[in-house]
Amino acid sequence: MINPPNLNNQNNVGTDNGAQKKLTATYQTFLTLLTTQIKNQDPLSPMDSTQWTSQLVQYSSVEQQLKANELLTALVGLQAGNLTNAANMIGKNAIVDSATQSFTDKPLAWNYDLESDAAKVRVEVVDAKGNTVFRSDVGKGAKGTNSFTWDGKDASGKTLPQGDYTLKVTAETAAGGKVKNAVYFQDRVSGIEKINGEIYLKVASTLVPLSKVSGVKDPQTPNK
Repeated sequence: MINPPNLNNQNNVGTDNGAQKKLTATYQTFLTLLTTQIKNQDPLSPMDSTQWTSQLVQYSSVEQQLKANELLTALVGLQAGNLTNAANMIGKNAIVDSATQSFTDKPLAWNYDLESDAAKVRVEVVDAKGNTVFRSDVGKGAKGTNSFTWDGKDASGKTLPQGDYTLKVTAETAAGGKVKNAVYFQDRVSGIEKINGEIYLKVASTLVPLSKVSGVKDPQTPNK
């Protein structure tokens, strides 16, 4: 009976291209021998069905392991590519599709896009517990990109503690209809981190997942 190649004792099979080629070659040799054995078996004394089934099972197992190695190699390459792409963003402005930012000691600036002109626009800053810590009626809003900057203080002028704060925007037409809006922010990328397998960018004081970044701009480009 032909024994299939043993992949379990190979080192770095997922990342070593040379080892992968060697395993593939050994696997192809195994298939050739198996095919030859089938072609040249004695018709009067064919291979035992149990033995044949066992070889087919081993064939399938080896094939699955090779495919797993290929997927692992592709995954490692993809992660390395993502890290390289993320590192290239350092020093540039990232556009982040999130309304939440981390406040430290500097004002926080948001952009909000309005689907149409609005007669009334109200902004609210909400803390991590869901409490509204600041509210303001900013008047009319034009269709497209608008901006709002919060100085980190509540209505009484007291500076609030460091933490995550979210901007909520409510916009209405003159007739009282709701105007759809999308809130986001952009700031300079100062570093990258990998947390639980996911890549995060340090945008100003906020850590954001790479999946939330919708664009990158040169820092000299106006924030609009």
